[in-house]
Amino acid sequence: MLPQLDGDTFLSDGGLETDLIFNHGIDLPEFASFDLLKDAEGVAALRSYYEPYIELARERGMGFIYETPTWRASPRWGEVIGYSLSDLAAANRAAVALGEELRAEAGDVPIVISGNIGPEGDGYSPETLMSAEKAQEYHSWQIGVFADAGVDMVNAMTMTYPDEAIGVIRAAGGASLPVSIAFTVETDGHLPNGLSLEEAIAEAEQATDGSAAYFMVNCAHPTHFDSVAGDLSDSVRDRIRGIRANASTRSHAELDEATELDDGDPQDLAERYVSIREDLPNLTVLGGCCGTDLRHVRAISEAWAAA
Repeated sequence: MLPQLDGDTFLSDGGLETDLIFNHGIDLPEFASFDLLKDAEGVAALRSYYEPYIELARERGMGFIYETPTWRASPRWGEVIGYSLSDLAAANRAAVALGEELRAEAGDVPIVISGNIGPEGDGYSPETLMSAEKAQEYHSWQIGVFADAGVDMVNAMTMTYPDEAIGVIRAAGGASLPVSIAFTVETDGHLPNGLSLEEAIAEAEQATDGSAAYFMVNCAHPTHFDSVAGDLSDSVRDRIRGIRANASTRSHAELDEATELDDGDPQDLAERYVSIREDLPNLTVLGGCCGTDLRHVRAISEAWAAA
């Protein structure tokens, strides 16, 4: 039972990694924010990052979804960075523990602790594609750690093709955890593998008997998918509960080459969230992705409340 499924609005954070790197000058190996959990200074930096979002949720009378800083904390990426499996498991557990501390301190702000999962490959352009079976095997390890640590749910973000998403959904089911899937799209509204958002969600639904809690779109500007939102079938439209958009209108390829942060226009981004609400009426989870920070999520929450 997830409270964001009951119709109440839940905020999430912005672009954690881009905010830490570009706005706070913190080095993250391989874009891995979980590496900060290895010492007290890093944990303090993460705490300072999340706390203003929780206060914003309090101000708006909304809930907050704490996404663990573990988008890169899966076996392949842990090995690249130099983590043993035991150290990687400890990092995932520490991420959940931080969320539990923040929830205990938040008082009356409803907080959902979500174990955040990233793709096995590149989040913009995967070099290899896993089968659903291989993806289930791969992601079961991290999901198992999350289950033991006591998360409320898991959320796979920046999924670039449905097979990996299907594997995540099945792995979460094996651990008896609710799961949401956030697909990313290119500037034409299609996934990096060429499938439409409609096709990707429908394929994941059919392969898993509709067992995901809900779907999201992340790591793309609203101008990349607002034109396709109105063409979604009712069955797919009704299953999309969240948006975590990029600040920039640039393509993934352009962002990959960028050396400076493009933080876009927070107010324009907020207005686009409100506009897309007509085509996605079940939206209850609002946050940001690359290039966004507290300013963007604040603007989104204000525009949403006003609407």
